[in-house]
Amino acid sequence: MGMQGRSVGHGDILRSYAMWKPGVVLLWLLIAVPARPAPKVTFYRNIAPIIYTQCSVCHRPGESAPFALLSLEDVKKHATQIADVTKRRFMPPWQPEAGYGDFAEERRLTDAQIQLIQQWVADGELPGTIANAPKPPKFSSEWQIGPPDMVLHVTQPYQLSAGGGEVFWNFVMPVRVKTEAWVRAIEVRPGNPKVFHHANVIIDRAGNARRLESKPGAGFEGMDITVQEDSFDPDSHFLSWKPGSEPVVAPDGMAWRATPGMNLVLNVHLRPTGKPETISPEIGIYFTSKPQTKFPMLVQLEHDSAIDIPPGDTDFLVSDDFTVPVDLHVLAIYPHAHYLAVLMEAYATLPDGTRKWLIRIPHWDLNWQGVYRSKQPVFLPRGSVISMRYHYDNSSANARNPNNPPKRISAGNSSTDEMGHLWLQVLPVADSDQRAAVQEALMKHRLEKYPGDFSAEFNLGALLMDQNKPAEAIPYFERAALAQPTSALAANEMGVALMAQSNLPDAGKLFQRAVNLDPAYTDARFNLASAEAAGGDWPSAAKNFRQVLTEAPESEKARQHLGEVLYLWGDDFAKAGNFQRAATHYQEALVFRPADAELHTNLGQVLAQLGRKQEALAEFQAALRANPSFEPARQALALLQRH
Repeated sequence: MGMQGRSVGHGDILRSYAMWKPGVVLLWLLIAVPARPAPKVTFYRNIAPIIYTQCSVCHRPGESAPFALLSLEDVKKHATQIADVTKRRFMPPWQPEAGYGDFAEERRLTDAQIQLIQQWVADGELPGTIANAPKPPKFSSEWQIGPPDMVLHVTQPYQLSAGGGEVFWNFVMPVRVKTEAWVRAIEVRPGNPKVFHHANVIIDRAGNARRLESKPGAGFEGMDITVQEDSFDPDSHFLSWKPGSEPVVAPDGMAWRATPGMNLVLNVHLRPTGKPETISPEIGIYFTSKPQTKFPMLVQLEHDSAIDIPPGDTDFLVSDDFTVPVDLHVLAIYPHAHYLAVLMEAYATLPDGTRKWLIRIPHWDLNWQGVYRSKQPVFLPRGSVISMRYHYDNSSANARNPNNPPKRISAGNSSTDEMGHLWLQVLPVADSDQRAAVQEALMKHRLEKYPGDFSAEFNLGALLMDQNKPAEAIPYFERAALAQPTSALAANEMGVALMAQSNLPDAGKLFQRAVNLDPAYTDARFNLASAEAAGGDWPSAAKNFRQVLTEAPESEKARQHLGEVLYLWGDDFAKAGNFQRAATHYQEALVFRPADAELHTNLGQVLAQLGRKQEALAEFQAALRANPSFEPARQALALLQRH
């Protein structure tokens, strides 16, 4: 029995198989055929797509990166450096570890992309055929999402010295809206991105930041600032800027609220360049006609009081755990620490014991901190526990340790202090506004860590005031005042609670205390004037309302109330027969209430008493123009005309 074989040539397809017949097993031998050489890695086919999508957004003229990467020539100048920093994953700067959260705008290179860059340099940085090249990116030097509806400018630019350490500066920028408005996006234009490392925008509705300035518009220094509000209105969005970032446009129903008298605080991280620099940033605001129908809020985990890191400690742990009181989605995450942090972890443990990772940063670098937005909302059912685990290295082995030799480090706002914060943007699942429930749980958790804490006591009181429960709120404000006896905010809010219970004398004393503690506290002065007016103290009320209008000319409520006080003050003089003083106050009140028919009529009557008939006739006629059906004015006019 035989079998006809054949020779295997170089052109044959490589294969190996067995043929079986009874009693005979034959194997075809696998004979290697030389493979075709792999094509060379070239710039236009292989490297340009990586550079244009991952690098050029920052490496271009006018941005913070030290050189441009927009062409073959640009890249070849720095080819060896690019190969080195990408192999070490130093560039592009992306801190979260793969597999521990899925984020939009990810700038992490794949292993294959890193290998392509290595091979391109090894092959001699070949250009390749330009016909294979993708189109170079185009960047607008103007506003990225079109002309803003409003542009905020700094009052006084900051002058950055040529040398010295990094600077954290705060610009306070008024948002001049006359009525409530809804904001869908903001865009920060640094003006001088070479020195502008990153920035955060803080909403200040109560004008507290203004009181930190030496004079209006001067700004103030500080790395991490907290703005206290006198009502429950939690921050809902991460408003920030970093090199290469694009403005985030809120989806329909998730716009945030702009209110008359509010400020935006632009907190910027600046780095000297070796020559004096002028810093004059702008903020563009984009409004929408679609109001808020969904209610996200920012949730913070932290345990700064536990930060007391001995010199030489290589693994100091700071942790916090928060149980969510409602079903919610995590939309974005912002981890924050200073220079000693090395490993940062955040995860959620679901009620069934499953762990869901939120983020893990194995090599923290403050220089590249940022907000990370989830590609898809991360669902956490009620009862899930969010955990923060931050590890710090205060030894000489930590290259970022600002102290050599190491020193004991505690918590603080200076860059040489430490922090351990985990901020989350969360959106409750329910259609109704669930923020109060989340805030209450947060503040009670804070009291567990810090018994008698001012902010927790105050915020719980503010929540009860929003629920129209002033009697229940007062004990919280009292404990807040005990925690911070010099707090004008606590004195003012306790006064509001007492006034809601018609306790005018004690409320007035607290408002006066708040103004004494902080003479620039406009809201407290307004409340003091209101209490004085309710008690019939027209001179004091008028004086304080005038002061409010000096500090906040846009306050329509202060204008309205001052007009009413002057009107009622005039009534008192009229009843006492002092018609000249009454006329003076009525005339001044009309400046604030020009369309008040009753006020015009009263002024006409006292002018008639003073024998100024023509002026009285003019006031009665003005009253009827304001309200043609106002019968007292019609009767007074007819009576005066008969005489």
